[in-house]
Amino acid sequence: MSMIDNATRKTSALHDVLPSTQNGPISEEATANPLVSLAFAKRTGFRLRVSERRVVLMLIDVLLVNLALFVAGALFGNLEPTVDFVTANVKWFIALTIVWSGVATFFDSYSLSRAASTTASLKVSLLSASVTVVIYTFIPYFTPQWGPRSAFFAQLALTMTLVAAWRVTYARVFVQPSFQQRAIVVGAGKAGRALAAAIQAAPTNDANPYRGTGYQLLGYIDDDPAQRSALVEGVPVLGDHRALAQVAKQLHVDEIIVAITHRHAIEDDLFNALLHCRELGFRVVTMATVYERLTGRLPIDHVGRDLEMVVPMDDNAGERAYQAFKRLMDIAFGLFGLVLMGLVIIPVAISNARTSPGPLFYRQRRIGQGGKIFEVYKFRSMRPDAEKGTGAVWAQKNDNRITPAGRLLRKTRLDEMPQFINVLKGEMSVIGPRPERPEFVNALSLLLPFYRARHAVKPGITGWAQIRYGYGSTNEDSHVKLEYDLYYVKHASPLLDLRIVLQTVPVMLLGKGQ
Repeated sequence: MSMIDNATRKTSALHDVLPSTQNGPISEEATANPLVSLAFAKRTGFRLRVSERRVVLMLIDVLLVNLALFVAGALFGNLEPTVDFVTANVKWFIALTIVWSGVATFFDSYSLSRAASTTASLKVSLLSASVTVVIYTFIPYFTPQWGPRSAFFAQLALTMTLVAAWRVTYARVFVQPSFQQRAIVVGAGKAGRALAAAIQAAPTNDANPYRGTGYQLLGYIDDDPAQRSALVEGVPVLGDHRALAQVAKQLHVDEIIVAITHRHAIEDDLFNALLHCRELGFRVVTMATVYERLTGRLPIDHVGRDLEMVVPMDDNAGERAYQAFKRLMDIAFGLFGLVLMGLVIIPVAISNARTSPGPLFYRQRRIGQGGKIFEVYKFRSMRPDAEKGTGAVWAQKNDNRITPAGRLLRKTRLDEMPQFINVLKGEMSVIGPRPERPEFVNALSLLLPFYRARHAVKPGITGWAQIRYGYGSTNEDSHVKLEYDLYYVKHASPLLDLRIVLQTVPVMLLGKGQ
């Protein structure tokens, strides 16, 4: 059968499944699209949401690492395979779970884009498994003290084998259509196009953050007559608001994504159609919510003037407790940081003096919480006259103003260590958006919406933007980093702070600074 005959047959079959109704017909050209034809397959499988995917990954990981401990101990150690013995020594399994959770977070093992790649997932699972077993072995009291070495090697081999096999299975099986969430997008304008383009984008230097999240965009709903029957980013426009409920039912949709930036301007007919879909049991979410969920960024170009989408507005009873706890942690980390700075200050001073004579420390005006200006402390990493004749400019890759010693300091982020003084003074926190120079803030505030909202919290030595994106030297970089910073401002919590701290260490060790 020819491709033309096959497409005609699919179109005809589709019209049998989804005829024109009083709710409005689906466009004929859209139904001819093979992607839509395939979407009308019978609802099958167990389609996992983003949060459910992470839970499944974590639960099975934990079960397997504990199973490896149990089997290795029963075969080669002094672990008796009885319920009473295991119950009496449950601390072994709790300790192993805690160690695994920390190590897996350290290596970002629960990135869905990474988990969907067989190669990347295999690499990170083997690394996490081996490091977990080694760390676990050297914890006294809370871990079994194996007699023979064979028990340790058996646990190591079993953990690596079981976790790696599971992760490869996940990467091969859980990306199949049976496990994907089906979605239609209401709005084929700028926000809708941006969402579709991001989901379908090919990976560049880093994996596409949408890959592995299980989203399958089936089509658009748009009331603009000019969009009728169009293909937008390769995704068809299926009709207007009159067809919304019918399309959602016939396509077995899991989620309806509202990609309209100025939602207060939604027409009554469309608004009622969305309410009707919610009444029918369909999940209705905004494009900004999906964008946050999948990328860990806040889409500042697609939230309009909705301040509640940018900064937390609710009266959270735990907010004061969190802020008090964070300040205590800042003091503890600040004191510990000063001790570490004392260990490296002499080598840094000697290397700076040999490669670029001048002051050891560098002070620079920055903007902190509430827009207040303060002086940040750093180990000097540039020539003393770095900005003579140019004024304030961003550091660039391979910047010739950076000294040989300064290049190492910046790559390992050791030049930031004197900022623990700012932390103890209360001007900064260990975790938060990086403080920016007043000259850049004034310009970026005019260029980027919501830029000053990042000053709602204390700036930090490290932060969500630093571990996810690194240094930026252009307005475009500042745009992306602002999306990460505002995500942190909105979602700051002890668990997110812990994740940032754990993932800052590999950034330093691998020299990902600039």
